[in-house]
Amino acid sequence: MSARMQGRSKALLWSGVGAGVVGIGALIAVALVDLGKADQLASVVGAVLAAVGLGLSLWGRFGTGAAPAPAPPAPTPPPAPVVTASGAGSVAAGGSIGSAATGNGTSPAPAPAAPASASTPVRPAPGSVTASGDRSVAAGGDIGSVSTGDA
Repeated sequence: MSARMQGRSKALLWSGVGAGVVGIGALIAVALVDLGKADQLASVVGAVLAAVGLGLSLWGRFGTGAAPAPAPPAPTPPPAPVVTASGAGSVAAGGSIGSAATGNGTSPAPAPAAPASASTPVRPAPGSVTASGDRSVAAGGDIGSVSTGDA
């Protein structure tokens, strides 16, 4: 609770206490003079204090004027993976590789069939993919078929 709200709450509390003390004092004074008048005054003072109490509780509940909490910031997308291939005949891919051949005179084997049960493709986690060295292969996802030798 902020200091401003605490100050407002204390002011409302003491205002209510003061109104109650004044009302009770007036009732006692009139009761000493005339009981009939005290009864009528008590009815009026009770109705006024009830209305003031209702107004103060509604104001305290709905009339604070506090700004709503700001919406959280939108999530930032992950950084793109760093993909590097160094070396003669090396292959690197940020995702999946169906078929790759790095040897002399080789041809890539047919890529394996994708499983039929996969309803949504699985994306690899972001990160670096590095194929370093001659005829090396690296992928951020799945590798179907690789041939690195000479034919």
